[in-house]
Amino acid sequence: MKYLQTLFFVGLLILSGITSSAQSFKDDFKIVDEYVKSLGPLDTLNAGTISYIVTKKFPDQKDKVRAIFDWIAYNISFDLKAGKNNDNEKNYTELVLKTRKANSAGYAALFQDMCSVVKIRCLTVNGYAKYNTEQINEKPDEFNHTWAVVQLGLSPDTWYYVDPTWGSGYTDDKMTKYTKAYNEDYFFADRFIFNYQHYPDNTAWQLGAGPKSLDAFLSLPLVKSGAYEFSISKFSPNDGVIKATMKKPVSFNIKLSPGNPIEIVSLEIGEGKKKKLKTVDYTRAAGSLIFSYKFDEADTYPVTVMINNKPVLGYMVEVNE
Repeated sequence: MKYLQTLFFVGLLILSGITSSAQSFKDDFKIVDEYVKSLGPLDTLNAGTISYIVTKKFPDQKDKVRAIFDWIAYNISFDLKAGKNNDNEKNYTELVLKTRKANSAGYAALFQDMCSVVKIRCLTVNGYAKYNTEQINEKPDEFNHTWAVVQLGLSPDTWYYVDPTWGSGYTDDKMTKYTKAYNEDYFFADRFIFNYQHYPDNTAWQLGAGPKSLDAFLSLPLVKSGAYEFSISKFSPNDGVIKATMKKPVSFNIKLSPGNPIEIVSLEIGEGKKKKLKTVDYTRAAGSLIFSYKFDEADTYPVTVMINNKPVLGYMVEVNE
């Protein structure tokens, strides 16, 4: 009995540790976040001066990088026109600060320039991202996204991903609307999830395990922003295109952090006026969320897995009779 009680107690500690570690990451930067937000837009100042002002109170390098990420996320908006046209031409820092708009290359360039001012090594990485399910298995003519890698030490575990574009807000799937929304998940991002959302032109800048090729990356489902909240580490189906019939249910298995309470699991099926939301029954076993669904309409349509109403995975489903 004592042995079982000990196991139970250790289990509680592990679960609480996972939850508290996620919370402590946010708490670690609370002072930085509030200070940078209090500074406002710092209009008329150049990148060097802004970088100095937002970082001067913080001797720690991580805090400095966080302050720079914060200021950009709070004050720079995504250039929808450039994004929709896949315009990869670099928006130079001076222009970004003047217009307060940037494409992903402009975000990354500004972030790199501000890090350089405070002597933090930062590299920009060109590569690929998928923005909607229609892009699954579709290779772009050229890279369509840019992010950053920050080096704070010599060992591999002191290199970090930062995506200042996605940290500042998000677009709808068709890139017709941009919503300004600070997202700290893209600061020192979880490597597993990040690698399933981003694929670098130069694989030397893939930190940790990830897709082995661009084709492998493009074949995956869309890993959406909600994946960070639930610490997703594995999923199936792992092919972004699901071929189904109306007779047989499709099984889903998503490995996630046991510390996150699940209140509702649903599927967002279709798009536009035909979009439907279907709640599904699920079980949790061995650290996985497990459910199945039988699609009852023969057609091809996007399907998004939602956990607690947060989008997690996106598929294109081809249903035959």
